[in-house]
Amino acid sequence: MPQQPRAAFHPASVACSIQAATSQLMETAESLNEREVQAPSLLPGWTRAHVLTHVARNADGGRRLLVWARTGVETSEYPSMQARAAEIEAGAVRSLAELVADVRDSADKFAEEYARMSPQAWQSTVRWTGGHLGPALQGAEGRLFEVLIHHVDLDAGYRPTDWPHAFTTQALADISAYMSTRADAPAVRLHAEDTQASYSIGDGQAGIPIHGTQAALLAWLLGRSAGDDLVAPTKCSIPKMPNL
Repeated sequence: MPQQPRAAFHPASVACSIQAATSQLMETAESLNEREVQAPSLLPGWTRAHVLTHVARNADGGRRLLVWARTGVETSEYPSMQARAAEIEAGAVRSLAELVADVRDSADKFAEEYARMSPQAWQSTVRWTGGHLGPALQGAEGRLFEVLIHHVDLDAGYRPTDWPHAFTTQALADISAYMSTRADAPAVRLHAEDTQASYSIGDGQAGIPIHGTQAALLAWLLGRSAGDDLVAPTKCSIPKMPNL
């Protein structure tokens, strides 16, 4: 089945998308009260305050990777995964005002470093804390992904159907391709009814055919949906995808 080709990276366009996504996230965060920000998010074990803290620390980590790419001086995303988790736990007990200010300030600093990047710097190889090596441009795309996905995780009115069309199209192709590399992913054939695009995970011939909108398919692949809004043959149930 044909997959969507990867779009070319345009720094200015991605910057505008990140700014728009961040502004929407800020609006949602500012609409909460102290009780609501400490209520559970869609992520197990995390409150909304955990999610907001994670978004802020992700901006810090992404900014450090951009510095590495621009200067050639190794600047780690996080000291370690344990340090990253500790920072999130420590930050999640703060007041709403502190959380909102942290998300805004860290996003502004990320944007400032982003603006310093040259075309050559975007191609520089950096290493993420988890060990992944890739060009710095993946950090720009990753930042957009983090803001949009975790906005849904706040469970405060923003839904997968609110994701920008271009983002959903590319992310669905990317996540489908990634899932195809995992031995624990079930064999499925995905069909996006709103775009007529198709994606295969695992054995494309034996896979279960699953139909739904782009947003519904992506939310399911990302574990943000149980797949109740997807359609499979009557004899088949929607399988559970492994955690990303």
